[in-house]
Amino acid sequence: MPKYKYEVQASGQDVTSGVVEAASLMEASDWVRAQGGYLLNIVALPDNSGFMSQLRHLRMDPKPGLKDLLSFTKQLSVMIKAGISIRDAVEGIAAQVENMRFRKILEEIKDDVESGVPFSGALAKHPKLFSPLYVNMVRASEMSGTFSHMLNRIAAYLTQQSETRRMVIGAMVYPSVLFCMSIGAVTFLLTWVLPRFLTFFAGKEHLLPKPTLMVMAISNFLTHQWYFLIAGIAVVVTALSFALRTPQGRWIWDGVKLRIPIFKRMFRALYITRSLQTMGELLTAGVPILETLDITADVAGNQRYMGMWKEVRDSVQQGNQIAQPLHNQRLLPPNVVQMIGAGENSGNLGPVLQDISDFYQKELKDTIKAVTSLIEPFMIVFMGVVIGAIAMSIMLPAIKISSIMRPT
Repeated sequence: MPKYKYEVQASGQDVTSGVVEAASLMEASDWVRAQGGYLLNIVALPDNSGFMSQLRHLRMDPKPGLKDLLSFTKQLSVMIKAGISIRDAVEGIAAQVENMRFRKILEEIKDDVESGVPFSGALAKHPKLFSPLYVNMVRASEMSGTFSHMLNRIAAYLTQQSETRRMVIGAMVYPSVLFCMSIGAVTFLLTWVLPRFLTFFAGKEHLLPKPTLMVMAISNFLTHQWYFLIAGIAVVVTALSFALRTPQGRWIWDGVKLRIPIFKRMFRALYITRSLQTMGELLTAGVPILETLDITADVAGNQRYMGMWKEVRDSVQQGNQIAQPLHNQRLLPPNVVQMIGAGENSGNLGPVLQDISDFYQKELKDTIKAVTSLIEPFMIVFMGVVIGAIAMSIMLPAIKISSIMRPT
């Protein structure tokens, strides 16, 4: 069990220190407060002994992600609210982090803060983990003195973004699994089942109908020349991956996603929710409008929406309101643009944007449910049509040959 060193001061007495064993930093803090006195500081003691600890230092940990960032933000918020300094809080969190890459980043942040660098500046040195939105919200809280409250807002924002990402990925995984299962079933029928039935028609190919000949050709290709298909798929996947890395290819693909019949409503709700929630959080935090629009464009997740927000940014820089250039865009519904304009005129743009993003967050959840409910019957119908076509290709020649051989 980890050990924690603490410092407390009772009323009118000197500072005393000690060591306590606890499962977590919060449990240790609660235990110390229960003993009486004011908790001044508490940090985890390093534990470098033991074979497993040495293995932990030698292993290759994955890059820290959203889950690590969210856990760090929540813990930091609680510790700052408890009166622990930023330097000690970061050190305490780093001591109990198991991911060595993340621990190294936190130790570098602690060293920067200790040398006098503002906390937001220390975070900005690690842009792959701490996004511009995160850094700017922390910087705004440093200026306004609402650091702990802002960390709670950041944690809530990250939690919602994580839930949204999980919902969208779940909605995409389900049809992908069904599609792969369908392709596997059809391949099995064409390469294993169908050839055994077609042996009955050997030598009678001139009597077979065209649908059967077509299915036989496909079956023969998959059975004996499958490597050409694998090579073709590899070439197509490689070409698409390279194309999507280019600005023009990404622009085309992001436009296609907004036109796919079943998924376009889901993607549109996703991009609107992400953009307006980010903008609302930044404006509420006091981040300047031009920086807010730059960050919103970067986190939009779609080149079409990114281009729209950059155009809005250029227009605002020239002295126009946000809603003015949005009237000429088709990426936002007219009622959303109207509400943004009303929020600007009333001086409550941040809360209005939050309300709009909450509405589209709910619509996104409803759309994902609708999409997943539509995909299952669609895939069932697809499988029925394909398997039915294969079955008919087997039955048609039997019917035709039997009619030819029937005595008159």
